[in-house]
Amino acid sequence: MTSEVVRAPRRPLATHIIGIAASAGGLSALSRLLGALPASLPASLLVVQHLQQSSPSYLAEILQWHTKLAVKRACSGAVLRIGTVYVSPPGVHLIVGTDRRVALSHLPPVHYCRPSGDRLFASFGPSFGNRAIAVVLTGAGRDGAEGAQDMRRYGGTVIVQDERSAAFPGMPRAALQAGTVDRVLPLDIIAPTLIELVGSGDPT
Repeated sequence: MTSEVVRAPRRPLATHIIGIAASAGGLSALSRLLGALPASLPASLLVVQHLQQSSPSYLAEILQWHTKLAVKRACSGAVLRIGTVYVSPPGVHLIVGTDRRVALSHLPPVHYCRPSGDRLFASFGPSFGNRAIAVVLTGAGRDGAEGAQDMRRYGGTVIVQDERSAAFPGMPRAALQAGTVDRVLPLDIIAPTLIELVGSGDPT
């Protein structure tokens, strides 16, 4: 009697991309947001969370406990697939190349941040245009504000967590001050809005 290895089919390539930047208070916010999204979401999600570089990061594993989406540590060259969350390692920038593949960069920090939401958001505007979404969550500082505006110039959508639901309002406030924002939403309304924008992926 022989046994066969059954491999799960590869998820289709993503045509929509959602970048999420968070800092202080981000673990809770990310867990709630990702936990409210369906496994069939027809988009790739790229997450930048500011972490200390001095210790190993288990962010991907922790987030996987809270969501039905597939969560992976980002690695250079990875193909962006739907229903998948790519988490930036600490100490490196997570960006998207013109070939729509993941890339990791050791370019200098932006506003003292590496990984940087600014670099992430700015990188995928040219490739995804109006199928790109930037989400700025809770955090101190101003990371993500300028990159979101860069992405929006290519037709993308900017969503900012409202200050009342953010544990640290610095990043949302900076995003609002930087320019045009499409939606300012309480944390628990962001997931339904993302589903509204990209669909659920559920054929039923």
